[in-house]
Amino acid sequence: MSLPLFTLSLRQAASPRRLLLLALLAGLPILVAAVAGPGGDGLINGTLDGLVIAAVLPIAVMALATAAFGNEVEDRTLSLLAMKPIARVAIVLPKVIATVLVAGPIVIIAAVVVSAIAVEEAPAQAAVAAAVGVLVGVAAYTALFTWAGLVSNKALGFALVYVLLWEGLMASLISGIRYLSIRGYTLGVMHGLDEEAFADFSSRAIDLTAALIGAAVVTALFIFLTVRRLGEMDIP
Repeated sequence: MSLPLFTLSLRQAASPRRLLLLALLAGLPILVAAVAGPGGDGLINGTLDGLVIAAVLPIAVMALATAAFGNEVEDRTLSLLAMKPIARVAIVLPKVIATVLVAGPIVIIAAVVVSAIAVEEAPAQAAVAAAVGVLVGVAAYTALFTWAGLVSNKALGFALVYVLLWEGLMASLISGIRYLSIRGYTLGVMHGLDEEAFADFSSRAIDLTAALIGAAVVTALFIFLTVRRLGEMDIP
């Protein structure tokens, strides 16, 4: 991995404006949980899943990942990167890791705080399960949306359609889709690590092993496709 490229990618992803927007986005579910108070009704399903997992997580990642190569494409420096004698994967990984390092902690904090407020018994265990689940989701979403950002200049629209239609509507109508859903992987990991705290997820959470394997396959597959796309695309 190229350290200078990673440093540049991290600086681009962690711009003050982006950090402020992400912080405000992640602060919404925390505010809702704080108002509801410890053990508040609907915090697990409504706030943790409905807000943090279904909305804050994908939106935060798509805002960064779909634009991961945006600066290089706009100022036409992507061709300079591509012509350097370094492997394409060494160009892609810094972008992916930078997005995970910026979006991950912000979403994890929101999930951990909401979990700690919602779960009155063993909140620390629930917080760890929430953090691991969110990290898995961030990594998978980052790989998917980074690839989308290289494939199309309308990647943000694709990401929104995927989240709203596939993971929102279709997954609620067809139970098998959860095995092909990043949201399903996230919920599966959280429920698998703490079945008691996240018992509300039992009806839509997949097995822990299947969730981890699914997330790993999606992450690895779309990193591979991004590397391949970078090698094949016509760079100005």
